[in-house]
Amino acid sequence: MSRMSRRTFVKQASTGFAASFIIAGTKASGRVLGANEVIRIGVAGIRDRGSSHISAFAKMPGVQVTHLIDPDSRLFAQRVAQVKQLGGNTPKCFQDIRKALEDKNLDAISIATCNHWHSLMTIWACQAGKHVYVEKPASHVVFEGRKCIEAARKYDCIVQHGTQSRSDRKWALAVAAARSGKYGKLLVAKGYASKPRWSIGFKPVKEPPPELDFDLWLGPAPKQPYHENLVHYNWHWFWDTGNGEIGNQGVHQMDIARWAIGDRLPKSVVSLGGRWVNEPDYKDQGQTPNMQLTVFDYGDVLLVFEVRGLVGRKGRDGKEIPSQVTNEFYCEEGMITAGGFYPKGKNKPEPLGDFPIAIKPGDHFANFIQAVRSGKVEDLNADILHGHLSSALCHLGNISYRLGTQVPFSQEPTGVPMDVPEVRASWEAIERNLQNALDIDLKKATYTLGPKLAFDPEKEKFVDNPKADALLTRPPRPPFVVPEKV
Repeated sequence: MSRMSRRTFVKQASTGFAASFIIAGTKASGRVLGANEVIRIGVAGIRDRGSSHISAFAKMPGVQVTHLIDPDSRLFAQRVAQVKQLGGNTPKCFQDIRKALEDKNLDAISIATCNHWHSLMTIWACQAGKHVYVEKPASHVVFEGRKCIEAARKYDCIVQHGTQSRSDRKWALAVAAARSGKYGKLLVAKGYASKPRWSIGFKPVKEPPPELDFDLWLGPAPKQPYHENLVHYNWHWFWDTGNGEIGNQGVHQMDIARWAIGDRLPKSVVSLGGRWVNEPDYKDQGQTPNMQLTVFDYGDVLLVFEVRGLVGRKGRDGKEIPSQVTNEFYCEEGMITAGGFYPKGKNKPEPLGDFPIAIKPGDHFANFIQAVRSGKVEDLNADILHGHLSSALCHLGNISYRLGTQVPFSQEPTGVPMDVPEVRASWEAIERNLQNALDIDLKKATYTLGPKLAFDPEKEKFVDNPKADALLTRPPRPPFVVPEKV
């Protein structure tokens, strides 16, 4: 692909090139749907997570799943049967999201596609006057997330982000406690996203199946050959289509951690780790790290994030290495979790007190429908603004990692605040996990150490670092382009 600059592309688009791919609204943008009106939803991406979307919406009174959208048509018959069983209606099927958005009878779309499609589908849907539920992460790069916010506001659309913990009262209580000051100042917000992420091996390049429009599946991603580690799950571990574990399960825990800090981005970020698997020379086809420690400095508080993927199997010590997906808040007087408050020096939690919780009742999908009916962004538990900020943190961590260099484990990580106990504990956990999971001699091994990058949270740009800024966006592949002006 010719690596046309975004500026050049936008200039050409303004004079006609690719302009036909902007979708015009088919009804009043963001139309409020009353209590007695049926909300018609299209689900884009109908495999595992998409099936959950179908089930959630098709069961709701006053809601119908009327459109199924996926470039791979092999699941259409099965998902049509699922909708008919749960909702009683027969949905239309589309490979191309643009065709579905032309239907004036479609009110909203629910996006459960690969990460690299999330923002463009959100923007196209808003331009067509459709409300949006978009799975995490809201974006594939930082630039896209801000454009999603602009589109939602410009076209007056409800856009819910799929970080379901925002509708979870136990996490809302823990966050409220951490923010309250009752337990002293919040010092460190920590997240863990450690699920089994071992080798994906190697899959050969081959012709895609005839039922799959692979060029459409790639969409905004660079043109590249088909192989079965891309389609349909392991795309998570390739930079062109996914964001690694920090941008997969990690977005949920990142969002909880940032929830306690507030709606802002950090002043700096540094990330380190690597991809280690049980293949020869500890390599497989994947690109993203499966072990990663990232530290965000907000000036008054740190956000520390730990990813360990070599879990869920027996280690060399004969015991299963446990997964860990949770959050902790370290305050001056002790630690807060969803299970209570642990005073310093004590292992038994105390119940959290009563704190005001600003979330709407019901599950996350129902909350989206509630906001679509009211037309009020403030009724959302996870508005696209929250989705953008939490997704952006994942991207910032990955940018530091991707700009990193190889250093020996014997070298103390520079630019990383190892004097903070919660930071050191995570790095030592990664080292122990590596030694227990794989036959690897850390004295002879290296890891990737990213630079500590200064960041301007107001401009959403790095400070005097064009190389890092380049990774805040990605080269466009017409016609699948997130526009500068939505």
